[in-house]
Order: sequence, then C-alpha cells, then structure tokens
Amino acid sequence: MSEFFDILETRPPEQREAELFTLLSAQVAHAQASAPAVADMLAGVDATTLVRRSVLEKLPLLQKSELIERQKQTPIFGGLTALAPPELGQIFVSPGPIFEPGARRPDFWRFSRALHAAGLRGGETVQNCFSYHFTPAGMMFESGAQALGCAVVPAGVGQTELQVQVMQHVRPQAYV
Repeated sequence: MSEFFDILETRPPEQREAELFTLLSAQVAHAQASAPAVADMLAGVDATTLVRRSVLEKLPLLQKSELIERQKQTPIFGGLTALAPPELGQIFVSPGPIFEPGARRPDFWRFSRALHAAGLRGGETVQNCFSYHFTPAGMMFESGAQALGCAVVPAGVGQTELQVQVMQHVRPQAYV
C-alpha cells in the first residue's frame, strides 16, 4: 500500500503549480468557447495569460446570489455549462435553489484523492451517510470511494436504528 495516491503527489511544488496553471488555462479556454455565460463573464480575458496566482485575483467572481439569478433567467444552469441536460449524468438541486450538473464519469468530483489522504484504501467498505436526495454530497463520496476500489453502503441520512444495525452487520472500515 502506497503512502501516496499517485506520482502527482510527489512532484516538486513548482512543477505542480506550473502543471495546474496549464490545465486551468485550457479549462478556461474551453469554458469560454462552450458556455455562453462564462464567455460573457470572462470577455476580454485571454486564457493563455492564466499562468500565475497574481493573474487569478483579477478574474471576476460569481456570487451565489448572482448564480441563482442567472439560473432563473437562463434555465437550467444559467449558461454556465458546456453540456446540455441530456448529456449529463445527474442534475442536482442545492438550497437556493442552485442547479448543479453531474457527469457520467468515474470520480467526477475527484474525491478519491482526499479519501486516500484520509486513510481509505481499496478493498474496504464505506458507510456513506451523506444525503443522496437532490444534492451531490452522497454521490461525491460514493464515486470517490468506488474509484479507490471500495464497496459503498449508500445509507443516506436518518434511520438511526437501521444505520447502527447495518454498521454492526457490515462492519465498514469508514463512515462518512
């Protein structure tokens, strides 16, 4: 069992940051070309200039209240996604309401790295007590644990007596 999730964790900090900015630049260029609201918000921003932290502080921020308003004006996602709803894996609804896309790809939220850092390893079992109703939290942990090779008990919230019975019977190594 490796102490590290993958070789990316052993890179020198300078290399890691340079590679992250290369990926960020490409992602911003893609979003500008594919999501109308992002193109509007970042009009005049040259994605190739996103190469260091000092440039990031000049980018506009989207406030939660603005996101809610954008999504009201341009359903479902306010013009902030590159994919249409039929191309998505899920559509989540968080308080606000805020609509959030979910993708059809393993570990979309990249939680596996954090779960590995917390000590979870393949072959273990996780009792996932985050909600699976409307919000993405349950799916975030489930997809990350499955990417590590773990079995997941999708327990959700509530039902305390049943939660305890399942824990006693399944004996999960992790509880999230």
